[in-house]
Amino acid sequence: MTTPQTTITSQAVSFVEDVRYDDLPAEALRIGKRCMIDTLGVMLAGTSEHSVHILVDEAIEQGGRPDALLLSAGNKRAPAAIAARVLGTAGHAHDWDDTQVSHDPAHVYGLLTHPSVPPLTAALVMAQRLGNVDGRSFMLAFQTGFEVESKISEWMLPRHYRRGHHTSGTVGTFGSAAAAAKLLGLKGDQLAHALGIAASMAAGIRASFGTMTKPLHVGRAAENGVTAALLAARGFTADPTVLDGQWGFFSVMGEGFDPSKISQGFGRTLTIVDPGVSIKPFPSGILTHQSMDAMLKLVLDHDLKPEQVERIRFYAGKNILEPIRYPLAVNHLQAKFSMPALLCMMVLKRRASHHEFMDVFVASPAMQDMQKRTHVLGDPEIDALGYDLIRSRIEVDTKDGRTLVQWADERYRGGPLNPISDADLEGKFRMCAEGALDAAAQAKLLEAVNGLETLADGARLAELMAFDASHTH
Repeated sequence: MTTPQTTITSQAVSFVEDVRYDDLPAEALRIGKRCMIDTLGVMLAGTSEHSVHILVDEAIEQGGRPDALLLSAGNKRAPAAIAARVLGTAGHAHDWDDTQVSHDPAHVYGLLTHPSVPPLTAALVMAQRLGNVDGRSFMLAFQTGFEVESKISEWMLPRHYRRGHHTSGTVGTFGSAAAAAKLLGLKGDQLAHALGIAASMAAGIRASFGTMTKPLHVGRAAENGVTAALLAARGFTADPTVLDGQWGFFSVMGEGFDPSKISQGFGRTLTIVDPGVSIKPFPSGILTHQSMDAMLKLVLDHDLKPEQVERIRFYAGKNILEPIRYPLAVNHLQAKFSMPALLCMMVLKRRASHHEFMDVFVASPAMQDMQKRTHVLGDPEIDALGYDLIRSRIEVDTKDGRTLVQWADERYRGGPLNPISDADLEGKFRMCAEGALDAAAQAKLLEAVNGLETLADGARLAELMAFDASHTH
């Protein structure tokens, strides 16, 4: 097959070079602040994870120039790329970070990326390394990385994800590189080389879903993007047309791209505005949320008690059943990708916050027993409806002989058609920050993001997130 001649890399370079803060519409700035509040919150929540503790300990032992604060390590600092590894992994540790949206009915949802963590991480660590990065420049770098990352994931064929690549790890590298490059002021060949270096460092395979390495994919995307930009700034070279051609990123990683989409270009319509972004109500895969809300509705509508449940049947298509792959979760990492575990949380606790995603609860006798009575079934009729929306049906047999049925609402909560309110977003942020920052510190961080355009130095956000968790691990 002949690979069509394209100029995607040069278009990306032109966008990163030319985009200015004044080019960003008010709606992009509004949504950008919401994404920042959400992402800073999930980063703070991620510091409770053992995986992040390990990365912090490794970073402290490794040492290096004190560019940026290590999240949860007080005033300890590390080189920018190493600090990005910690911060990026923390941001994805609970799988609670935002997700890109697409209107393409041919898309497999998992192909799309978690867009905010890599570029926001890059902006945070580079603002600290460089100094004097004002709030407008900080927002611009974040939006630049968000747009480059999102367009690449939208244009790539679904084969990328179906082959086992984890897009947030692969495409996320470009988001981090573009944000870092924007703050470094890279242009022309240097900027093209930064993208080229990023492409060769992009990695992450779905085999590690349900383990510590899944969030590390995003941590490495953040780290590698920062590294790519810093190396390019020193004169390191790579293929300057890395998104194009037979051996380019699209062809090698995803067997091509959708030619009809390339004309969208970068930045003409920002993805953060249209089709938009989803902010997750639950710390699990976005594919699970509609079904979790459906189970919660069924439980509340019928005041269903755990002891009344005989059996649960969950019907869905391949777009849910292939990635959400654990038939019985034995720990909290597997639970994020286990429909039985997620549905059973709603039956047993009537909620699913990061407090439920703990090994002691997931492995409890009540959870294990209820999961064993929950059956996941493929439904060809749901498959036939396509993958433009996330569709599923729940049936619960009760011990008194009833069968309760609930379809998931396709207008899922948190998505652009049914967004969570600013008040609910703040509530999620405060729940995530609990245990890391006290209420006053939380308020200061929220105030700084909400007034970002007047902030003298974006590094202030990292300083406001600083706390010392050394006593907890």
